[in-house]
Amino acid sequence: MPEEELHSIRIHLDRLLAERGMTLTELSEKVGITVVNLSVLKNGRAKAIRFSTLSRICEVLGCQPGDLITHDAEGRA
Repeated sequence: MPEEELHSIRIHLDRLLAERGMTLTELSEKVGITVVNLSVLKNGRAKAIRFSTLSRICEVLGCQPGDLITHDAEGRA
């Protein structure tokens, strides 16, 4: 991966979905974003996320942005 694409942001969508017994497909339908785009986010390959999308994910999952996204100062994705 090129140096400019390395980052230390971690996405915890798998954990949140498991805790809520929800599939990526169900979340996709409720948020209004494609499964492919959610998968890119879930796998840490997203380069950006719109605040409106982040807000909707948090609404549907009943969480705060910090529950979904954290910074890992020790490592790079």
